[in-house]
Amino acid sequence: MRFSVDAHAIGRHLTGNEVYIRNLLGGFASLDSKSEFITYLSVDDPSPWVPTRFAVRRVSANPFIRLGFDLSSKLREDRPDLLHVQYTAPLACPVPVVVSVHDVSFLEHPEFFPRFRALQLRWSVNRTVRAAAKILTISDFSSAAIQRAYRVAPDDVVVAPLAAGQEFRPLHIDNAVDAVRTGFKLPTPYILSVGDLQPRKNQIGLIHAFAELVKNFPQLRHRLALAGKETWFAPKVREAARESGVADRIRFLGFVTDQDLQHLYNACDLFVFPSFYEGFGLPALEAMACEVPVIASAVGGIPEVVRDGIDGFLVPPRDVNTMAARAIDLFSSDSLQRQMGANARDHAQESFCAHKIIGGYEEYYDQVIRQVKSISM
Repeated sequence: MRFSVDAHAIGRHLTGNEVYIRNLLGGFASLDSKSEFITYLSVDDPSPWVPTRFAVRRVSANPFIRLGFDLSSKLREDRPDLLHVQYTAPLACPVPVVVSVHDVSFLEHPEFFPRFRALQLRWSVNRTVRAAAKILTISDFSSAAIQRAYRVAPDDVVVAPLAAGQEFRPLHIDNAVDAVRTGFKLPTPYILSVGDLQPRKNQIGLIHAFAELVKNFPQLRHRLALAGKETWFAPKVREAARESGVADRIRFLGFVTDQDLQHLYNACDLFVFPSFYEGFGLPALEAMACEVPVIASAVGGIPEVVRDGIDGFLVPPRDVNTMAARAIDLFSSDSLQRQMGANARDHAQESFCAHKIIGGYEEYYDQVIRQVKSISM
């Protein structure tokens, strides 16, 4: 079989979309030695994220050129059995499409997006979903949302949850602490949150919760570390930090690599993921795989990842007092921290197995190809 993947997100700091496609390619490389894979990328040097045996074709980083011309042209030349995309397929696609739609936040919460971006996704994802031979998503929550939004049957949407990359695992604490102190000049102890600085990620609510935590738990020595790419919304997050009364204890780390994230997760005492909306919550799973207890929002697909009272705590994202109170519960009990961290690690390893998930993707690809062949006969 010859499979192709629109991997333009690789190397472009597109956070969740980039991590998803990198993990997908890595999984295929480890499990499938027979099929041929063609990857369409927008960077000159895709290493180390694209397996060496996968063909690489260059497409424009400009989405209008990539989707309007480049991909269609390359697909006609390469003639793969299918194309896997995230959210949006090329305008003229000569092969069957498998689309991954991680969530429909652009429909349910357009206020979290710049206006043009929300309108563009509304149009392009609708067109892609209607034409796709198979729709993949990452949680039961997102599956239900896709079915509501596009009036597709349950059988048309397949849930294939994410897995944390193999690099996210417990490390010796001294090595992690040394790496964080050297790389970021960030002393321990600290609380960590990961996500682009944007409205949906609710960093402002977390800053308010952290200020409440410091006020109600004066013996706390922790800082708050926010790792994530700057966006159009970043000035508002930084303003909230300046006005919080605890600005000297808040650090903005910017975009960080997976290697740095591995150390940041392992050196932190608590990971907080306070989003207003998530289709899944991969950063929470990555922290759990590193044996870190989690406080996360009880919204979207997050409760399918984090078990309340077992791996950490689920809280309403707008309830900063409860967020702070749950942190106090954890910091008041070393044994609770250790137990929740161990539970989180075991759950991440056992329930979100990368090999099992990638094996499912190959099965879906085969289904699409058989379906297309039966129609053409």
